[in-house]
Amino acid sequence: MDFDVNDLAGRTLKQNRVAVFIVAYNAEKHIEKVLKRIPVWVAESLAEIYIIDDHSTDKTVAAAEKVDWPKQYAPLRIYRTPYNQGYGGNQRLGYLYAIAQGFDIVVLLHGDGQYAPEALPHILAPYAEGAEVVFGSRFINSRNAIRGGMPLYKWLGNRILTSAQNLILNSHMSEMHSGYRSYRTSVLKRIPFTDNSLGFAFDADIIIQLHAAGYQITEVAIPTYYGDEICHVNGMLYAWQCVKSALKYRLMQYEIFYDPKFDIRSNVESHYTTKFAKTSLHYFVRNLSLDAGTSLIDVGGGRGDAVSKAFAEKGVEVTCIDQHPDTANTLIKQFRVDLDQSWERQFRIQKYDAAFALDVLEHLQSPEQGAAEIFRCLKTGGKFFVSTGNIAFLPLRMALLLGWFNYGRRGILDLTHRRLFTISSFRRLLKNAGFRIDEIRGFGPPLRDLSNGDSFLLNVVDSLSAWLAKLWPTLFAYQILIECTRTDSPTDLMRQVFPRSASRERELQEHAARIQHEPSVGVS
Repeated sequence: MDFDVNDLAGRTLKQNRVAVFIVAYNAEKHIEKVLKRIPVWVAESLAEIYIIDDHSTDKTVAAAEKVDWPKQYAPLRIYRTPYNQGYGGNQRLGYLYAIAQGFDIVVLLHGDGQYAPEALPHILAPYAEGAEVVFGSRFINSRNAIRGGMPLYKWLGNRILTSAQNLILNSHMSEMHSGYRSYRTSVLKRIPFTDNSLGFAFDADIIIQLHAAGYQITEVAIPTYYGDEICHVNGMLYAWQCVKSALKYRLMQYEIFYDPKFDIRSNVESHYTTKFAKTSLHYFVRNLSLDAGTSLIDVGGGRGDAVSKAFAEKGVEVTCIDQHPDTANTLIKQFRVDLDQSWERQFRIQKYDAAFALDVLEHLQSPEQGAAEIFRCLKTGGKFFVSTGNIAFLPLRMALLLGWFNYGRRGILDLTHRRLFTISSFRRLLKNAGFRIDEIRGFGPPLRDLSNGDSFLLNVVDSLSAWLAKLWPTLFAYQILIECTRTDSPTDLMRQVFPRSASRERELQEHAARIQHEPSVGVS
């Protein structure tokens, strides 16, 4: 078996520039042994071995510099931080160095000898078979950790903490607390590891990032060794930090919390998902009664999957304007439009019977201008269905009471939102644009869709929140949907009341438009 491992490891070394990165802090007694325990044939085939001493208070650097290092081995380079960076801060520097030097693979070793350098071939072998991240694990056979001298309290703590993290992340690692780790630098380039904890929770953070990015962590068995090395970890604090990081990531999946270091997405646009639950806003709008032949403009509808495609299939004449239209959709007329600029200069506007703007106005530089553009696109009496998030949603009120105001990837505090509305302020926006408010509906958060309907508890909470949102939307509505009607504009009324020549038409329209958009004097 070892022959196969060595053969695969040798192939990895031959096909890649592999570096060993040794983190060191007060490792004066151990650093020489760690270096000399690296298998000779591995040391000869590596691209580089580099030590980063984290401003030790002992003579770690001097001890490393005194090592008799054979010339045929890979270059040994020794660095020292100007001040203590912390365990995570030291790793951050080491991985940035690996990327800057153009190494293909970097292996992390500890300078205190807790992780066996003799196991390097086992760490390297999986890369020959396509691995992207390889960790050493002392718990593939958990009894071996006890036999290797791991104290029982640490064994139990490791088992409990790893199980808790696996449960929260929905992962299946045998150990999350091994310091024997290796990465392809191409993987490191794709995750924001520089934002991670500077302390020991760095290791927990990077596991979450790899999980979020969809990378498979390959685990290989390594021996357990406990000697006279000094442990610098506060166990309880470390455990809490690991669990807290996992909980933060899980809360991000429900858009309750946001941390940029865990915001790892392959497709930024894909998180605006179509909702199918019967309690959702999309479901309600898709089931509105619009007759075949009705002309509809869907503002910011993108691909049309959320609502407008369903109407197009029923014979409604749908036009969609968006910065990212789906030109392949032949059922819907698609126009690429920058909604922050004048619409009439970008596509030929006609008068429509109805309009949708679902969670769009809050993204615009000027929601007032956007509402005015929609008003001009509608026929008198045309229906406008418009939605936004409710910043007065009860959980957000409670969070604000506690001093929290966390933007996220989506939801009411979406990072791309430029304006935030309550029901009152949203209604006022529409009335000022010339619309008559017909009905206001509240919808709860899309918990059923977020969980794919698989959680009985979330399904119950989803139904309850939907009922509360209808009962008391100002407090319990996560989303607001307002149905309103386009009334006569001043120009419309002038045309009806005052007969005039065609030559005066445009002048009167422009004058009326100026009056309509001039700021009011008096009470705001």
